[in-house]
Amino acid sequence: MSPDSLPRRAVMAYGALGLPLAFAALPLYVHVPRLYTESIGLPLAAVGGVLLAARAVDAVSDPLIGWANDRVGGRGLLVAGLAILGASLPLLLAPPAAAGLGWLFLLLVLVSLGYSMASIAYAVWGAEVAPTPELRTRVVASREGFGLLGVLLAAALPGLLADGGDEAAGLAVLPWVFAPLLIACAAWTLLAAPPAPARPSYSAMSLASLPAALRDGGFARLLGVFAINGIAAAVPSATVLFFVADVLQSAELAGLFLALYFVAAACSLPLWVAAARRLGKLRAWLAGMALAVAVFAWAGLLGAGDIRAYGLICGLSGFALGADLALPPSLLADLLARPVEARDAPRASSGAAFGWWNFVTKANLALAAGLALPLLAVFGYSPGSREADAVAALATVYALVPLALKLAAMALLWAWRRRLEPSPSLDDAATAAQPGA
Repeated sequence: MSPDSLPRRAVMAYGALGLPLAFAALPLYVHVPRLYTESIGLPLAAVGGVLLAARAVDAVSDPLIGWANDRVGGRGLLVAGLAILGASLPLLLAPPAAAGLGWLFLLLVLVSLGYSMASIAYAVWGAEVAPTPELRTRVVASREGFGLLGVLLAAALPGLLADGGDEAAGLAVLPWVFAPLLIACAAWTLLAAPPAPARPSYSAMSLASLPAALRDGGFARLLGVFAINGIAAAVPSATVLFFVADVLQSAELAGLFLALYFVAAACSLPLWVAAARRLGKLRAWLAGMALAVAVFAWAGLLGAGDIRAYGLICGLSGFALGADLALPPSLLADLLARPVEARDAPRASSGAAFGWWNFVTKANLALAAGLALPLLAVFGYSPGSREADAVAALATVYALVPLALKLAAMALLWAWRRRLEPSPSLDDAATAAQPGA
């Protein structure tokens, strides 16, 4: 294998672990709020507050996990994280009848800890294993493609496994599917994916590397755009089940809509890879954001029975999602691979950068739930409400809040474009610097 190429089978083997990780993430952010409010009977605003509190723990743990990855390497951290995730997710999705806010908080923290340990080590591995910008996009697209398959399974199975329409029963069975998927995909990735090139030892790296990463100008700017854009995408994720049930009044079709959204995203990945090659990754990402804005602007106008219109919105916004999945992590990998003289000082290490990146990824989803759910409660909405004012409030939070955030992310991405996308000459220099190139 030449140093500037990776066989397709190696790229596929690396991507396989993305399936169980995404499988675990979707119920955590989409199904858990509804499970603990409707089935357990906890207050909507309180559940949103617990989600925010759990992310406050991530504010400390995720960057520290990135620092640990820099010091000790990723394989041991990856395996330990998968073990914690596999043990704690079943307890979160099948709570006892007496489960309260304390149970929810503890299990959210454990699931998030395992997920973070695995996903940070996994993302650093992907950034380091690909030696060229185009290969970095392919590696990320492979991981996200498998991830979308995991999301599809996690979205569809609760309804299919439900006993007499009881979604809580379907969620309780989900871990029995998750466990074998986790074992099989982890074995494929760990045994068949190529190892990352040897890197300098960071065993003496201090905790000062974490704030130093945020002083890397290119990384800090990209992280800011990623955060704003991520919250824009996460608000609909946190409220979609309520929207389908109470605005469209078609709760039975929620799984179908989610499947359509993620299938469209999966199908779009090769096209976004091609667009990045032709337009550049930053401009391709900007085009994906613009498509999302143009499509989602209509969601707030929908009402009961607008099934076909919402299906079209799901398909087109899912297509736009492919850009959000494949291109930002690839841009980050390019920034981390720049030669020292082309980087802002101080430079972010890979583990520290992906530690912050993973924290922001989860914080986006939690902030969306922690802000959107209490906001809905303030506006008088509660699950099952069909009053005109409550439904209008739900439609506004679901559709208009994301549009404002997405437009802000687009403006920042364009304003900072020269600092975020390396020039071809820098790409060539980075490639030439690879061992054996």
